[in-house]
Amino acid sequence: MSMNDTLYLQLDANVIVRHPHVYLQDIARLSCTNPVVLNRLRVLAVANLDPERPGRYVMSVMDLIELIRKKEPALTIAPLGEADFILTYEKPSAHHMILRVIKIAFICLASFFGAAFSIMTFNTDADVGTLFAQIYAQVTGQTSSGFTVLEISYSIGLGLGVLFFFNHFGHMKITSDPTPMQVQMRCYEDDINKTIIEDISRQHSNQESS
Repeated sequence: MSMNDTLYLQLDANVIVRHPHVYLQDIARLSCTNPVVLNRLRVLAVANLDPERPGRYVMSVMDLIELIRKKEPALTIAPLGEADFILTYEKPSAHHMILRVIKIAFICLASFFGAAFSIMTFNTDADVGTLFAQIYAQVTGQTSSGFTVLEISYSIGLGLGVLFFFNHFGHMKITSDPTPMQVQMRCYEDDINKTIIEDISRQHSNQESS
């Protein structure tokens, strides 16, 4: 191995693994000027988790650098991305998949009925029915039956407005931009990751101080 060999190590904030024996190639993107060294480091063991304890584990890029140094002491390491990251171990099982489907179905139902309830309460508070009846009577001079072009166009426009705003219908997207839901979920995931890492760091600091 040449003294000028460099390993580029890129890490994400949250890495999901489904096997308790974790290797470097499972949690990081690797690039090295020496392909022989790269192949050796791909199968470098970085963690042996309890197979019966799925969950989140916080690791630091410094831990990985120490392991790599022991195996390749002359290698130059250039870490990229996150300094601390979360290793999420999910044990694959049919029960887990069934539970995931149930969660998705529950969230869909809650979102649907929650949105419908919000729209109905807004219409009630704003008295949209009475407003449409007055507009219809002023424009046509007739009494509204409650099922006129105003109510129909309002209902269609409301549905189309939701589709255009969320930029998502089934597997189809109106534009290639991320949907507002995707943006909010990404922000939520980032906040969760930062909170978990900060909590673990504070626990370690308290243990060292005591």
